[in-house]
Amino acid sequence: MAQLILPPSESWRLIDAWLAAHVASDFAHLDPPATPDEIRHAERIPGARVPGDLAESLQCHNGVSTWTTILPEQSPLALNGIVEQWQTCMDVAAENDGLTPRPWEDEPWWHPLWVPWAESADGAAQIIDQRPGPDMGRLGWAGHSGGGDFTESWPDLASLLHAVAQALHQGGDVRGPHPYLTTQGGMWWDEEGCRELHGHPLKAAPIGLP
Repeated sequence: MAQLILPPSESWRLIDAWLAAHVASDFAHLDPPATPDEIRHAERIPGARVPGDLAESLQCHNGVSTWTTILPEQSPLALNGIVEQWQTCMDVAAENDGLTPRPWEDEPWWHPLWVPWAESADGAAQIIDQRPGPDMGRLGWAGHSGGGDFTESWPDLASLLHAVAQALHQGGDVRGPHPYLTTQGGMWWDEEGCRELHGHPLKAAPIGLP
């Protein structure tokens, strides 16, 4: 029986409640919701529709005020960051023949229908693939030296956020990383059994609400 995936707004409600209870300083980095008008305006700039899951997520939080580790590998972008990242990648790709897959790669370096919604610590974009077909909506990574990477990709943004909410409220991991708390009271994700970060002890994050 297939697992029922929560919509992004419900997952964010659960994530928010957990963060507010256990890591209030990180919770404060989440920005207020984007308005429907702001989302429509952003869509006119890249000329592509903001995916439904992303639009719903943005109407919970329009990105973060600073790079965070609230999620396992990705720090959510605000609308202006999404547009800027998309335009930058389009410009770089146009200058370096990055819109065409190289013979030894399955994916191009960038595609106009990839929507960057978050970024990693090293600046790679986590993208939502909006190309029509059975994989439409899947998550992947782009912005490294090679082509886009969809290895073991999440089928959609809703699935990722659901997995995060489930790990925080029911325990477990998000495809490997487990939640931890730092000595500074912040959030961190790492492999099971991790005991320290940069020489400082980590403790397993509490499960659920107090």
